[in-house]
Order: sequence, then C-alpha cells, then structure tokens
Amino acid sequence: MAELVLAGLGKAYGDGTRAVTNLDLDIHDGEFLVLVGPSGCGKTTALRMVAGLESISEGTIRIGDRVVNDVPSRDRDVAMVFQSYALYPHLNVFDNIAFGLTLRKMPKKEIEQRVRRVARVLELADHLDRKPRNLSGGQRQRVAMGRAMVRAPQVFLMDEPLSNLDAKLRVQMRAQIARMQRDLGVTTVYVTHDQTEAMTLGDRVAVMKRGVLQQVGPPQELYDRPVNLFVAGFIGSPGMNLLTARLDVDGEGRHWVMLNSDALRLPDSVLRERPALAGYVGRDVVLGIRPEDMEDASLVEDSDGSLLHSVADLVEAMGSDLLVHFPVDAEPADTDDTRALAEDSGADDVPAPDKGTVLVGRFSPRSRIYEGQPVATWVDTSRLHFFDPATGVAVWNEENR
Repeated sequence: MAELVLAGLGKAYGDGTRAVTNLDLDIHDGEFLVLVGPSGCGKTTALRMVAGLESISEGTIRIGDRVVNDVPSRDRDVAMVFQSYALYPHLNVFDNIAFGLTLRKMPKKEIEQRVRRVARVLELADHLDRKPRNLSGGQRQRVAMGRAMVRAPQVFLMDEPLSNLDAKLRVQMRAQIARMQRDLGVTTVYVTHDQTEAMTLGDRVAVMKRGVLQQVGPPQELYDRPVNLFVAGFIGSPGMNLLTARLDVDGEGRHWVMLNSDALRLPDSVLRERPALAGYVGRDVVLGIRPEDMEDASLVEDSDGSLLHSVADLVEAMGSDLLVHFPVDAEPADTDDTRALAEDSGADDVPAPDKGTVLVGRFSPRSRIYEGQPVATWVDTSRLHFFDPATGVAVWNEENR
C-alpha cells in the first residue's frame, strides 16, 4: 500500500491535442478514488500514465516515496484491471489468476496460498478448475481482478471494469469491489463514465472535463456543493435541471427568482449561505434544481411562493417514485458547460421544445399525475443552486462568485 501523488501531470500528443492538463491529485494510502467524466475527458489517459502505459508530457507521478516517471510499467508495483477481461481461454481460473506469479517463478506453495486466498475473497473458490468459457461475465471479471489482486501491488488501477456487464451484474459487482477494496485496504484509482458507480464506490470522486480536473471531494460534497455548472449537471441521476432565471427584490425586501411566468421566493437562509447572490439582483443567473427537490404540490401542505405551473409532458412510473417531465416558461441555460453536458448525454441531437425548458421532477408515487394533465410543482427553494451565466462558477461567497 502507498500514497499516489500526481503533480502537474499533463499529456500532449504530437499534433498538439491535449488529453490531460495540469492534473494535481493526492490519493491517500488505502483510499478509493474514482476518476469520472465524459468519454474523451482524459481519465483513462491519466490512468495509463500512472500505469506506465502512456508517456508523460509534463509533471510527476510518485508512488510512495518513489518518483516513477521513468520507471518501466512492470517495475512500478501497480496492477491494472481493464475493461476487457483479457483472460487466457486455454487456462483454468487458477492458472489465469496465478499467471503473473508463475512468470516471476514464485515458489509453487506460495502461489497456491495466494491464489486460494484471493479466490475466497472473490467467491471463486468453487470455480478454480473451470475455463473462462464456462464462467458468467461477472465471474470472468472477478478472475481478471483476482489476477491483479494476487500480486499484492501498492496500487490498483481499474479502467471501467464493469462496462461489459448487464445492469444487475454491475450492481452486484460494485458491492463486491467496494468490499474487496475495504478488506484489502489497497490504494485504488477507478475510472468510469458512470457517475452512479462513482458516487457509490469512491471515498472521493474527481470530476474531469476535457482533460482538466473540475472538482475533487467526497461524493456528497460534489452533490451538495458543486463548484460549477459542469459538475452540477454531471453528478446526479437524473441530472440537475438548469435554466435561466432573474433575481429580483420586492418592496418588502424579499428575494425572488423570476421566470417568465412563475416566481419562486427565496428563504433568508439561502441568502445567508450564498451572500454573493446579493450582487446578482436585477441580473440573470443560471438556476439549478435537483429533481428530488420538487414534489406534486397537492401532496405539500404549505407551498406558498414555491410553485411552478405547467402541464405534464411525460410521466415515468419507477415504483418508488414518479419522474415527471414538464416544460416551464424559461430559457434553457446555454453555456460551454451545459453544451458539454448535452453533447455527452446525446441531448444536443434532440430537438428543443418550442418554448421554455423541460424539467424533470422526482415525485412521490402517491402522486396522481398523468401525461397531458395540468401540474403544480412545489420546489424546495431552500435547496436551489445558482451559477454565474458567464463563468459557470457556483455562486456562494465573494471569492467564487
């Protein structure tokens, strides 16, 4: 086990394309850090540089007390699990797991002990004599992980190891990976495009966009206090609703978020938490609303000053809740960050509504809303998010307004 430090890490290709720019990460001994971001954001390139499979343009990589920039991959004491299983089809599970140890000419007794210990952790003890073709996808991925684990490396590197599995197996494997990492306590860097994996697995999550680190912190911190529009929209499923609004103050000193047809009153607590909002009175802001911070107003006792009025466009019954899609009379947020989010999700190819912005609310299953029916939506205005429309930076205090 060891600390992994990336300092000013960068990667530029011969044609001038930059894959990673000035990446600084201090990954603690035994920590599970998840690198997440859209396809092409540089997360896999960063992982491959740590593994020694990709050359470094600038910066340093330190594992424990050793800078490994010029150390060959085989001598870095890291183990990597790839998206593909890359198992040897002619070898059984035991020999696949033991392959690296056999190449090192380790004593057979020690190989036997290590392989069986890892097989117990990964629940493969009853499958050691099987060939890969006789295993399920989840079992094959566990064999690939076992081959990495058995080496007892200082650092585990995992590059989207669950992407080839179906949804149910992904959930099961997420739990197994989390238990395995917790039990072994090995420093782990896990790359994924799936923000659900990132939120459920990581001690900390690092969000990347176009090769640049946007924010790193515990999952809940990224969810509750995203530093910019990109992080806000990328973390969460369904994603945060983002639209353009105007901040105003009435004659009684109350602050309002003004849409074209509706208005939401801000509680004093929001102004105390975000003092820089005072500088946006009379100006446009990007308003962010999490789907779970909305509810069918008929199920809320006191909804005064917190309503959006619309017609349900689509209702998705999820069992535990309803996802209600409805348009509001407000301009969609249009910034570099929101365009990047739309491109990643494929929404940039979806025709925009004739008027306004479509929001998604996560309503109680007790709601009786149907498509085409008028809907009054209560918004928990104490949990609204605000971003500067020019910079995309979250509005909190004067330093990051």
